[in-house]
Amino acid sequence: MIECIFTLDYEISGNGEGSLKELVYEPSERLKTLFEKWNARFVAFVEVAELEMIDAQGSDLDIKLVKDQIRNFCREGFELGLHLHPQWYGGRYENGKWLLDYSEYNLCTLSRTRIDQIVERSISYFREILGVEDFTPFSFRAGNWLFKPTQPAAEVLAERGIKVDSSVFKGGLRHQHRLDYRRALKNGNFWEFSDHVDVPDADGLLLELPIHTQMVPFWKMIQPKRVNVQHIGMGGGQSWRDKLPRLLDFLRFWHPLKLDFCCMTLVELTNMMDAVIQKDQQKPSSFWPVVAIGHTKELVDFETVEAFLSFLKQKGIAITTLEAAGRKVRQFAKATI
Repeated sequence: MIECIFTLDYEISGNGEGSLKELVYEPSERLKTLFEKWNARFVAFVEVAELEMIDAQGSDLDIKLVKDQIRNFCREGFELGLHLHPQWYGGRYENGKWLLDYSEYNLCTLSRTRIDQIVERSISYFREILGVEDFTPFSFRAGNWLFKPTQPAAEVLAERGIKVDSSVFKGGLRHQHRLDYRRALKNGNFWEFSDHVDVPDADGLLLELPIHTQMVPFWKMIQPKRVNVQHIGMGGGQSWRDKLPRLLDFLRFWHPLKLDFCCMTLVELTNMMDAVIQKDQQKPSSFWPVVAIGHTKELVDFETVEAFLSFLKQKGIAITTLEAAGRKVRQFAKATI
């Protein structure tokens, strides 16, 4: 049984450039309207550190619009997940520009004390936005998918009540940050983990529902729509020093193509899902939560998103959330004991 989960990283550009209204509020509002039309819901991974710092520094007056939108998401049944780029907490706003603290780029390389402070602070601000004292996000996605080294971050998140992570993309490789998710290719559709996010552990602290990927030859990654959309989302140019590590990442034949509803064409999206359907027919009794990813800052092609929603309906594939899928995984686990 296949179910599809649309996850949306709710954020401006990674270097702090861009307006909340144009890169977050407006695309999210259009997507929300579209999903309500199809009686469906998505998961908004709210970049809480970014929003708190923008709010505190008064760098974008449209923060009020965004906070109101997050509250509307909650009221109308959209799941709110925790997304963190910790470099924002040490950042400062000077002369109309954000100077972020890249020494804290990867949450997982920080001390346990610092991880604990950041997670506690982010959830507290989340609760402040929603006006709900006991709100706890069910799901988490690490900034830039960096969930290595996994401990002690996984333990801190679990202690705060988070149940599901969706940071892993099978086959992923990032030399600059020592991220390597290639061994996750051997894993199933989901797994529990403790010490290593890409290593299954039956007694794990958290459940991993990975972003769906398909391994493809390198030239399939160079598709015009993907290149153009991702260039927009990056927010400004990069130096060759910044680009070099990514070039090293591409020096291999096979690459993980994420199921990205912002960057992929309709043909790519439907072909990838057809491959999932074909594979699922071999084990029709199993549960397969297929996680798609998008970013507000890259969300411009709503016609393709709607056409993909129509395709899923025609194929009888339900659209769900990480929380609903996580609970269903637990039910399947109990049924097999």
